[in-house]
Amino acid sequence: MSVGPEPERVIRLVVDVDEAKPYGTSGRLQSRSSSFSLQHRLARQTWNLVWLFLFRPTPRPFHAWRRLLLRCFGAQVAPGAPVYAGARIWAPWNLVAGRGAAIADGAEIYDPSRIELGEYAVISQGACLCGASHDFESWEFPLLSAPIVIGAHAWIAARAIVRMGVTIGAGCVVGAGSVVTRDMPAWTVCAGVPCRVIRAYTKR
Repeated sequence: MSVGPEPERVIRLVVDVDEAKPYGTSGRLQSRSSSFSLQHRLARQTWNLVWLFLFRPTPRPFHAWRRLLLRCFGAQVAPGAPVYAGARIWAPWNLVAGRGAAIADGAEIYDPSRIELGEYAVISQGACLCGASHDFESWEFPLLSAPIVIGAHAWIAARAIVRMGVTIGAGCVVGAGSVVTRDMPAWTVCAGVPCRVIRAYTKR
């Protein structure tokens, strides 16, 4: 009675795994070059330190101070836009936030490309605006990015994810935990994985 795989099958499995590795014609493992310049990486490291020591520990009402720090790194943040201490903004210089646009604690703005928040848009706790992905069909695994636009008075509810290249229309409500992979129309309630329109609504 056999108690394990045959030796030939074990060898074949090892070869299959080995052949799946990203080796070039030289037989050496191919390296992945960084998608960002040294200057860009240094700017992000500097911002990370500022976020850790000057942004994150600030009291809840200190929105003006946090807006000032973001502007020092190139963000276009209008007066009256509440940005909470636990919000994570990857590259402030790619963020545009209109008057009253709110970024809650735990929200993540991953913005290798421009991300624009219209007036009084709300990005709730744990929501993620993910402005980049990778080409997983390439061994080089290159970074791909595209802008995201969140319309005025739109609400991205808790733990929702909006992927790169998406535009959320004015007043659109994206339900908690949704994954938005395409544009959503204005003044609608949308939810699901993937996100879809549930119904239209009007403001009272």
